[in-house]
Amino acid sequence: IGAWAVLRQGGGSRYFIGVLIVLLGGVFLSLSGILLRHIESANGWQILVYRSFTYFITIGVFLAVRYRGETNRRFRAIGRSGLLAGLVLSIGSVLYIMAMLNTTVANVVFILGASPLLAALAGWLLLGERVTRGSLIAMIATVGGIGLMFADGLVSGGMLGNVFALGLALMYVWYLLILRGNRHIDMLPATCLSGLFTGIIALVFVGDLSVSNHDLAIILVLGAVQFGLGFMCLTWGTRYIPAAEVALYSLSESILNPLWVWIGVGETPGPYTLAGSAVVLVSVVTYSIIAIRRERLIRRHSAPAPVNSPGA
Repeated sequence: IGAWAVLRQGGGSRYFIGVLIVLLGGVFLSLSGILLRHIESANGWQILVYRSFTYFITIGVFLAVRYRGETNRRFRAIGRSGLLAGLVLSIGSVLYIMAMLNTTVANVVFILGASPLLAALAGWLLLGERVTRGSLIAMIATVGGIGLMFADGLVSGGMLGNVFALGLALMYVWYLLILRGNRHIDMLPATCLSGLFTGIIALVFVGDLSVSNHDLAIILVLGAVQFGLGFMCLTWGTRYIPAAEVALYSLSESILNPLWVWIGVGETPGPYTLAGSAVVLVSVVTYSIIAIRRERLIRRHSAPAPVNSPGA
């Protein structure tokens, strides 16, 4: 609705396109839960092998088309920081699948959805970054919301999956901190390499690679469409709208993912998870709005003053 209002005011067509692209990315990413719930017999390591290499190929083709003759140089330019970022993301991918298989989809997506706030909290505690009072309140509330989800895990038996999900969020926070420290480096190749690293890790533990055609088809969709196209849409959207707004609109993934599994397989989160999810959602939305206002204020003050015409 906000994007449509901007478009109606004139001059907002690029913004509107960016919002639509990010929302589409969120829709693609939200398919993970329902697709995983329809896996018949493949285990987590088998899923990771085929999903990761499919993602690696999909993003690799995307980067080759985008960079053309610059592809090799772009990969070399990420350096050790990029390799570390790729490894951190690969560990996060392992934790993501294991979390999805051991707790409710709502727990996983909302704990992961809190990552921007957890990253801001880590930046405040570890790097001394300044935060507003509203942001600090949202951070504390997010921690409380995650605590409610863990309380639900104690009741429903999904504690192991919650631990995996929290580990996933921490890996993503680590990744975001690496990006902050290397803003001058294009880390898209690092995300591509994360698929390769994840596949190699999974090959060590998989044992048996044989899966049914039914499961293989779902896993390939997970790699190419759910994760590959979802990530590409979010990346593409950053060309049109600021990062804080990408974080806000990509919450469509957190909202839709539990909805699909509720409609498709009747998976219903417990009361503590619902309460915790609501707290996290409100906190992330609040934090994103604060960040959006701050970014717009900075852009407004940094914009060059209009030059008066000679006849003025």
